[in-house]
Amino acid sequence: MFGFWSRYQHFAMPVAGVAIAAITVVVLQRFLSDLSLDHVLESAANIPGRHLAMALALTVVSFAAIAFYDVVAVETIAPGRIPRIVSATVGAAGCAISNALGFSLLTGGMLRYRIYAGEGIALSDIGRIIGTSWLAIWFAFTVMIALGLVLDPARTPFIDQLDPRLGLALGIALILAIGFLVGWLSRGERTLTLGKVSIRLPNSRGALTQIVAGLVDVCAAAGTLYVLMPDTVTTSPAVFALVFVMATIIGIASHAPGGLGAFEASMIAGLGLGSNPDAIAALLAFRIIYTLLPFLVAIVGVLAFEIYARHAHVSQRVRSAGRILEPLVPPLVAATTFSGGIMLLLSSSIPGATERLDLLSDLLPLPFIEVSHLAASFVGIAMLILARGLARRLQQAWAAALILFILGAVFSIGKGLVWEDAVVLLGMSAVLIGFRTSFYRRPIEGVGPLSWGWLASVISIVAISIWLGFFSYRNVEYSNQLFWQFAVDGDAPRFLRASIVILIATAATALHTAVNRNAIDRKPRAEIPQAIGAIVASSNVTHAALAMLGDKQFLMSPDGRGFIMYARSGGSLIALGGPIGPVEGDTDLAWAFHDLADRSAVRTAFYGVEPEQLPMYLDMGLVALKLGEVARVDLTAFNLDGARRQPLRYADRRAEKDGMVFEVVKTHDVPPLLGELRAVSDAWLEMKAGSEKGFSLGYFEDDYLSKFDIAVIRLQGRIIAFANLWGSADKSELTIDLMRHVPDAPKIVMDALLTRLLLHGKALGYRWFNLGAAPLSGLSASRLASRWNRFGSFLYRRGQNLYRFDGLKAFKDKFDPVWTPHYFVCPPGLDTIRSLFDVTALISGGPLELIRK
Repeated sequence: MFGFWSRYQHFAMPVAGVAIAAITVVVLQRFLSDLSLDHVLESAANIPGRHLAMALALTVVSFAAIAFYDVVAVETIAPGRIPRIVSATVGAAGCAISNALGFSLLTGGMLRYRIYAGEGIALSDIGRIIGTSWLAIWFAFTVMIALGLVLDPARTPFIDQLDPRLGLALGIALILAIGFLVGWLSRGERTLTLGKVSIRLPNSRGALTQIVAGLVDVCAAAGTLYVLMPDTVTTSPAVFALVFVMATIIGIASHAPGGLGAFEASMIAGLGLGSNPDAIAALLAFRIIYTLLPFLVAIVGVLAFEIYARHAHVSQRVRSAGRILEPLVPPLVAATTFSGGIMLLLSSSIPGATERLDLLSDLLPLPFIEVSHLAASFVGIAMLILARGLARRLQQAWAAALILFILGAVFSIGKGLVWEDAVVLLGMSAVLIGFRTSFYRRPIEGVGPLSWGWLASVISIVAISIWLGFFSYRNVEYSNQLFWQFAVDGDAPRFLRASIVILIATAATALHTAVNRNAIDRKPRAEIPQAIGAIVASSNVTHAALAMLGDKQFLMSPDGRGFIMYARSGGSLIALGGPIGPVEGDTDLAWAFHDLADRSAVRTAFYGVEPEQLPMYLDMGLVALKLGEVARVDLTAFNLDGARRQPLRYADRRAEKDGMVFEVVKTHDVPPLLGELRAVSDAWLEMKAGSEKGFSLGYFEDDYLSKFDIAVIRLQGRIIAFANLWGSADKSELTIDLMRHVPDAPKIVMDALLTRLLLHGKALGYRWFNLGAAPLSGLSASRLASRWNRFGSFLYRRGQNLYRFDGLKAFKDKFDPVWTPHYFVCPPGLDTIRSLFDVTALISGGPLELIRK
């Protein structure tokens, strides 16, 4: 069951969010059917000023308490490594961003990663910090629920239908459990293990600090809404706080930003507020004060720091603060864009001001008003979708968002002189222009499809906005002709037409997300830059020859003397090995490739890295996974003497006795043999029931093979086996790429061919002969090893039915090689799994081919 959940949770959670959105619409329709939108807006305007001031003060208290979550978490996981002012700022800002945009891992989690990783905190510890902070808020929720049950069980929703003693007993049990937990933590260091994830828990003092901070946070947040409520809401503070907590939890599960709609529906249903316009107005004011204002403060603050930090004479402390706040820019701008999209959709769903429409009709023709209304709705849904690209720092998303903001402002004026929306959108444009440099990535695939979670949020917002429209026009009599009515005061028909546009755009986005896949197809040979051939010929690295396949792209060094060869696969940019060329250019070229991947909004990966290169990649914040071991034979000591060489002597003598002839065909003599060599290759592929691979392995292609010497074995004049040769310029290493034989060749043909090649390489003066890699060889099975090592070791030992890992190593062991490890370097965390899939699909020829194999 756990495995099933792990496999489908990325899809199940968004589906649950959409289901909650559907329930939200039903609840709102049921409880608000007797209310008038005009009455709600009038009540909002009449909220007393002192109540608004108290709500603002409580909001400040709540976010101050939130700051303590990260302070305690950082001191627990990485004590003394992050200044408390930094962790406090990150905690409060991360929560503010998550409240608005949702996607806590993408927004608040991304902020923590950018700042804490920059201070040298390991990814695993950052994950533990986030987990500890989340535990704090859930502990606070638990305590608040317990207090509500203890203080007023008779009026607690749902429990009030049962015996109040049941609620009292449950509340006392929860409080005792929290007390037991604090006592347990006081006895020493404790660790919480959930599956494969372990989180170091704070000591009793830290736990009490987080619990108190959580209580202050939740009480202040609930108090913000409570002081805005009219006197007609007589619910006790304890029950109100309990309903507030439950509504917050449901809002989190809904995937809508800030739980929009789901939170309100839960409060309305839990407290029975449906017929009270003053209470609904309080919910509206709460949204503005507790959700929107923190964003505005953050945006203004970050903008001020950006401007001030660029001044030539600012102090180092100010520059450091600017560096800390800069990671806030993309999520804040994304949140603002998403909120702007919500604003336009909601504005299109409610009636326009009659006096403004009358004035506008004197200035503009009716068709322009109608088109502006439709266009504003389309801009709104486009902003919801585009916000994800802004969160990823995409340059295309920045340009498109700037255009949408300006168009949205124009259409807001054109649809009904809604100058408030226009001013907000133009203000967003100014912010976007001010943060131009934060959006520098140019993804290869464009903005790309939405994630399931983001799509769920878009669908939830669309559902809420369309419900709001039907709620606003519920007194209008619908008919088939209503859709085609065009008039200045025809708000209801305009809403219906806009709804169709919104639904079509949402459906198209969902379809694109569902069917779009970054499939990797073996592309035809690309043109290889002229400089590549010369660099390969002079290279001391044999695998540089794979640059001649024509299936890769190249990043050249500024002096044109070196390159990195790479290919795109899924969401990864994968380099084959390290930089090829002069050693002095390696570090700069590798970092340039890392920068290229970052600017392209994809993951950086290096496949087949040698051990001595690892420090450079670890400095990039990447992790190294051991792929296996490479076998190299010392040719200076190689001969056929001794008992250990008996199988090789037998293969060599048997081949000579049976009339097999070994020959190395020089490059200029290869083209006439290509037809015969292809027949051998095709027969070998058919025998193996496989297909050509690529990227890190050569494949049969005439132009490619024509560039190398080829060793062949003939039997009665017929080629029965061959291998193309790669040699380093300094004769430090000789190796083979394709090695194939016909199905009816003698069993000793491969041993004989390799034996002759080793002797041939020794005669030419080569130092080493590279027999290639043994996948997953040499991985540790110790319980203290990494999960990757333990999994790879298990697969090596138990995967004989899928692939003869041990057989391949045993075959190469006959030549007494020296085994050296090689690595796959990629980003940490979940990106490791994605990068592994991408490189495997790239080598296999695509995801479908990988699955088929």
